[in-house]
Amino acid sequence: MELDHFLTYVTTGEALNTEEIHRFMDKMSDEARRITFELNGSYHTQEEVRALLSRLFGHDVDSSLRVFPPFYTDFGKNIHIGKNVFINACCHFQDHGGVTLGDGCQIGHNVVFATLNHGMAPEDRGTTYPAPIRLGKNVWVGSNATILQGVSIGDNSIVAAGAVVTRDVPENVIVAGVPAKIIKTIDSTSVKSK
Repeated sequence: MELDHFLTYVTTGEALNTEEIHRFMDKMSDEARRITFELNGSYHTQEEVRALLSRLFGHDVDSSLRVFPPFYTDFGKNIHIGKNVFINACCHFQDHGGVTLGDGCQIGHNVVFATLNHGMAPEDRGTTYPAPIRLGKNVWVGSNATILQGVSIGDNSIVAAGAVVTRDVPENVIVAGVPAKIIKTIDSTSVKSK
């Protein structure tokens, strides 16, 4: 299986359950681990971090990207990051289904992006199903939050620390809790930094 074919296939949301797909995913996971071990194994300048992430993602990352390792992924080739993005330490990108971070996103410590889900029926439990995660511009995700498969988060929204986001989030809101729910609307007069 070729990467382009896999990336097209995952957009269908169909099961990742063939021997060919599993072999390909294993191969890509091995490659991702080699690069992330190199990235996480010693100190690197931000320029070196971006070079390693460019290898991991399979395309050049923007020079404004800042990442504090360690950084984890089990695929790597379906991550797309805009300009002026910051990703703090210990984040996990399960990106088979695709993870897109818009310009200006701020990602806190230990955030998990999980684009795969298992089948619900016991006999289907070993099968995974992909769906993309998309963050708009200027989204802030607090530490220890989890964003689940198929979720889109609108521009300027905030995901509170520890939240588990199971469904789409509109623009200009704050969500918190498990599962995450809207707790506040953001506008220039109602929310100020403390």
